[in-house]
Amino acid sequence: MEEGRCNWPRGKVLGGSSVLNYMLYLRGNKKDYDTWESLGNKGWSYNDVLYYFKKSEDNQNPYLTQTPYHSKGGYLTIAEAPYHTPLVSSFIEAGLEMGYMNRDVNGENQTGFMVAQGTLRRGSRCSTSKAFLRPAKDRKNLHIAMHSHVSKVMIDPRTKIAFGVEFIRNKMLYRIRARKEVILSAGTINSAQLLMLSGIGPAEELTKHRIPVIQNLKVGSNLQDHIGLGGLAFMVNKKVSIVEHRLHTVSTLMEYAVLGEGPLTIMGGVEGLAFVNTKYMNASDDFPDIEFHFISGSTNSDGGEQLRKVHGLSENFYNAVFRPINNMDVWSIIPMLLRPKSKGFIRLRSANPYDYPYIYPNYLTDEADVKTLIEGVKIAVAVSRTKAFQIYGSVLNKNIFPACTNIHRYADAYWECMIRQYTCTIYHPVGTAKMGPYWDPDAVVDNELRVYGVKGLRVIDGSIMPNLVSGNTNAPIIMIGEKGSDMIKEFWLKRRISRYYI
Repeated sequence: MEEGRCNWPRGKVLGGSSVLNYMLYLRGNKKDYDTWESLGNKGWSYNDVLYYFKKSEDNQNPYLTQTPYHSKGGYLTIAEAPYHTPLVSSFIEAGLEMGYMNRDVNGENQTGFMVAQGTLRRGSRCSTSKAFLRPAKDRKNLHIAMHSHVSKVMIDPRTKIAFGVEFIRNKMLYRIRARKEVILSAGTINSAQLLMLSGIGPAEELTKHRIPVIQNLKVGSNLQDHIGLGGLAFMVNKKVSIVEHRLHTVSTLMEYAVLGEGPLTIMGGVEGLAFVNTKYMNASDDFPDIEFHFISGSTNSDGGEQLRKVHGLSENFYNAVFRPINNMDVWSIIPMLLRPKSKGFIRLRSANPYDYPYIYPNYLTDEADVKTLIEGVKIAVAVSRTKAFQIYGSVLNKNIFPACTNIHRYADAYWECMIRQYTCTIYHPVGTAKMGPYWDPDAVVDNELRVYGVKGLRVIDGSIMPNLVSGNTNAPIIMIGEKGSDMIKEFWLKRRISRYYI
């Protein structure tokens, strides 16, 4: 039943969900951030963080920049893909048929359908490196050390002051001292690993690996991630989807490389996004529990072999479900569980910084997650049955997942079987250095992202999220970076002013 647990990336990941994470621009729900503040994290309400979303934004859609929720002029370019298949119009029309509005899901309300926006500049990915690092690369106070592997943060065990970073480059060990602060932004997996390697983490775990305990904190706990059902594919009777043999022609490659246009500009094939309510949510609350990634293609292509390996699918599974529809016109939806109740944790494999840590995501351990995702799949199938999609004769892939052949099709047990056989991470891990007030026993950092019990050390990345946001984590983590940088500047400016008056 556990066929398709998606593998975690160990470097470059081709296609699929990794692309969704790094390109799609979604902020989450207003209530996510108001909840953060209600947990004791002052300054993290929606009204507080909206400023930082807008600060970085350079939105290319005039109809959005005229609203109070978007802006122009920031470092980060936000845009729709310049190319659309006819299927995305059907997706929006299907939403309208089902009673959902076509709206800006990053605006006043989240529930609804929308053409996908992403961090896109001239048809290609506008990464955080391209947006923020390139303009600053020539600053005299910035040094970028490529091909460097950080091994730990240096902390004085007596004073508990972080004073530098140790890293390895070209087999040489370097120790760099910090005059003011050390900022850890290694991501949810590696920030947790580095904190533990540096002596900050659960005392029992550190002692097991003979790492001296500097501060006993719940580092590595509270791991949350977005998951969905992979492989929910629908056949169509017209040549309207993205198919591999049409993409990799000389004309489409030149169109992308020279003009920044054409089908290769579509973000991992994702053309549409939607936020919908299952029966477990009150629709009037505007707090949907399922997100749809609408893809004008599927795992069934020549490139599917790459995706098969990334998603951990066996060759037998792929041959049974997807190979029979290779290079046929298909669209798909990944129904994504927005607020999973199942939580995991990270543990060290060893004290060696080159050893990958153990990741225990604990997907679907809470039955409520399974039930919610089943309802999300049902709504996705209902999308396929609307008039907007029936003009293409949309029909669910008839090739049944191997573990589900003896279960009545379309029953709840059938959808659960599919979910458990092809549980797909969307690569949104957060929470392993939880932000919280001093009275929260699980908190690792305070509301200014300073590590409890250690001076001169902050964590600024997705690991600080107390709860996973209701949307992709690309934009929220950039927001955390923007807000964190202002906190640092404000802190040291106050220090300078106070010294001046003393």
